[in-house]
Amino acid sequence: MNQNLHHSRRKFVKQTALAAGTVITMPAMAGMFNVSVDDAIKIALVGCGGRGTGAAMQALLTTQNVKLVAMADAFRDRLDDCYKNLMQDDLSDWSGKGGNIKARVQVPEANKFTGFDGYKNAIALADVVILTTPPGFRPIHFEEAVRQGKHVFMEKPVATDPAGIKKVLDAAEVAKKKKLNVVVGLQRHYQNSYRELYAKYKEGLIGDFVSAQAWWNNEGVWVNPRTSGQTEMEYQMRNWYYFNWLCGDHITEQHIHNIDVINWFKGEYPVKAQGMGGREVRKGKEYGEIFDHHYVEFHYADGSILNSQCRHIKGTMSKVDEFIQGTKGSIAFGAARMTDRSGKTIHQFDKSKENNPYQTEHDELFEAIAKGSFKFTDAENGAKSTMTSILGRMATYSGEMIEWEKAINSGINIMPSVFDWNAMPPVLPDGNGFYPVAIPGVTKYFA
Repeated sequence: MNQNLHHSRRKFVKQTALAAGTVITMPAMAGMFNVSVDDAIKIALVGCGGRGTGAAMQALLTTQNVKLVAMADAFRDRLDDCYKNLMQDDLSDWSGKGGNIKARVQVPEANKFTGFDGYKNAIALADVVILTTPPGFRPIHFEEAVRQGKHVFMEKPVATDPAGIKKVLDAAEVAKKKKLNVVVGLQRHYQNSYRELYAKYKEGLIGDFVSAQAWWNNEGVWVNPRTSGQTEMEYQMRNWYYFNWLCGDHITEQHIHNIDVINWFKGEYPVKAQGMGGREVRKGKEYGEIFDHHYVEFHYADGSILNSQCRHIKGTMSKVDEFIQGTKGSIAFGAARMTDRSGKTIHQFDKSKENNPYQTEHDELFEAIAKGSFKFTDAENGAKSTMTSILGRMATYSGEMIEWEKAINSGINIMPSVFDWNAMPPVLPDGNGFYPVAIPGVTKYFA
């Protein structure tokens, strides 16, 4: 970092602390002022699984002066595996001068935290926090990071229930007041092709929004089987994808990407949704309580509709994409192409100019922090696009038309009341090991 960046960064840290006034706690202020001592941006990683490891690598591959100083995970083995992967000798060069990720990992044993509360200690040691635990924990982790005055990168989705969405939205407002940069891992917002298509769309190239389609159809993901000696809490956290309090179902955990693209281009969020779904193939006890397919009709205020589908069934058509129909033409996002009503191409993105958006979101976040810029406020959109997916889940689980305002203000909370290895999660198996599953027409959210 050059001398100008040193000065601008010191100025930003001081201004941020002063602007927040008494809202910032003393530990948070101490952490922020420590930034100016050696000018390294200190990172804490909370959630050390595969995505956490990848996000940490991307943060450490930025060209800014950064270092990883703290790590936290509920499980020590995950933390150790992550640390081991980050310390490999052959990881990508970041400086062009022989540096590597390993040189930027400076996490002593005292800064490795485990258990349900370890995140608080890790956050306290950093300037920027990477939140990559299972999504159910995101609201409390984000709230704590903002309380301590830290910049944040957090993966999507940002909650698994309406109560969590409210918590994130409230924390997002505090983050703005404290001038904390927040980036959410809805990486299509940082992808060159999507950005160019959005610019052309705003120019009116395909006219007004008429309708949209979105897909996340593939074979599904991993399963972590139950092992001897696990408590129910540990089993569900190890096999977290299949429990709503942790994952939110795959409509929320994965399909949020496609839903978010449509919300982004539409410039608003649906007012209601209805749909259908179930467990057609993936019925085993190892699949917890989630569905294997969802089809949702999202209604926007002007009457336009997003038809959304996601499926986890082996041997079926695989498609992950988005499509918008306008009054003058359409956008096929996977092809990065706009066509007129006759099918003639009116704009084609040059795919040789495509970037790695997972890296770009970190590059831009850390550049803003290094320059003392308050640029990123992704949390509100992240929360509302997450809520859109939750709205869809509520619609498919119940088979009813679910209204946005009623759902988001419902206070529905599916999280455990106590976080402890011996505590009971909110959903439990029956005597045969099977978990209760929503039944459309029977499952009710509102009287």
